[in-house]
Amino acid sequence: MRLRSVARWASVAAGVGAGAYTTYACLTWLRYGHVSQPTPESTDALLDRFMPSYDIAERHHIRVAAPADVTLAAASETNLLGSPIARVIFRAREVIFGSEPDSAARPGGVLALTTSLGWRVLADVPGHEVVVGAVTRPWEANVTFHGLPPDEFAAFNEPGYVKIAWTLRADPTGPSESVFRTETRAIATDATARAKFRRYWSLISPGIIVIRWAMLEPVKREAERRAHRMAEGESCLPSP
Repeated sequence: MRLRSVARWASVAAGVGAGAYTTYACLTWLRYGHVSQPTPESTDALLDRFMPSYDIAERHHIRVAAPADVTLAAASETNLLGSPIARVIFRAREVIFGSEPDSAARPGGVLALTTSLGWRVLADVPGHEVVVGAVTRPWEANVTFHGLPPDEFAAFNEPGYVKIAWTLRADPTGPSESVFRTETRAIATDATARAKFRRYWSLISPGIIVIRWAMLEPVKREAERRAHRMAEGESCLPSP
């Protein structure tokens, strides 16, 4: 009886989860192309240079008790693949799309990892912000990211692609405090790509958003650890 009860509750939970996911996917499909305007604090003139208009935008932030330059360094060096949540989501994508696992040795830091995959740094304001971008077809099983020089990226409009740009940014709010922000924007280059990306984003965006959200607390912890060590006159190196 106990096993039957557990199985019944598991079935109910699975049904509720599936229903919630389906609802979210439908709402995301309907909202596609209707992006909320950023707040004055999150407005990003540097990112606007490369993608002033976009189909989707995801923005996340967290307050950090560390100077902006320390926060940005911690964010750039955060080990994305060290997150169990991120690994599960990446693996789920491989299963869903039938992708071939990436067998290459990759660096751990998020900035070094993504540039090793083909992304390119479009702008770098030391101690404040990094903008990264690529053009791609994200609906493909084995997705390839094509980095372009900044001017070429901004002007790129070859049909059949999606342009994606994202940021790591630290805004100072005091001598020893800052707000870490990350924003992801994307826009399709033609109607066909837009239709494909709209379906893709509706299905996959929950995982991408969770990865962005899960990055916030590790960045905060590491930046505050470094700031504490700096205040004590110790080395400000990444955690082993």
